[in-house]
Amino acid sequence: MTDTPSASSEKAALRASALARRDGLGPAARAAASARIAESVLALPELRDFAVLGAYWPIRSEVDVRPLIAGLRARGQGVALPQVAPEGLVFRLVRDADALAPAGFGLSEPGPDAPAVRPRALLVPLAAFDRRGHRIGYGKGYYDRALAALGADGPVLAVGIAFAAQETPCVPDGPHDRRLDRVVTEAGILHPRGA
Repeated sequence: MTDTPSASSEKAALRASALARRDGLGPAARAAASARIAESVLALPELRDFAVLGAYWPIRSEVDVRPLIAGLRARGQGVALPQVAPEGLVFRLVRDADALAPAGFGLSEPGPDAPAVRPRALLVPLAAFDRRGHRIGYGKGYYDRALAALGADGPVLAVGIAFAAQETPCVPDGPHDRRLDRVVTEAGILHPRGA
């Protein structure tokens, strides 16, 4: 499940451009936008019935989802964070007091003793997105494979989390790419058609 060389190079260029725009947002703007995104995600009625949601711990200039994670926990929902394993992403239930360990790519992830779960809803980080709900990740395909694996158990609600500056007109997509069901930015909530 790999892209053609031309699609890969186009995605790489779109990724670099979107990440440069994201990196160009100042810390205060990112913090304010992250707070608006958290409010919007917490208001999504379709997320309220999930006992556990998959999330991510922010790195670099990503949307800071830590307030969102706190909000989910405050209303009684469990949060699972990914651990990179040889077979792909393993989502592990993390409680407030659990310590995250440093991992590759500058990530912080749960330890192997945290219980593994298979969440039915994921908050998905991304580098770029379009209005059709297609995304560009960081190039390793972890979330495409995780969504496919979790989807073997039934539907998974995939909610992309990004700053509006990361939008691109059209993300090249292939048959293995899973569209996002929602994309939430500080500018609002996108409901891609057909997703």
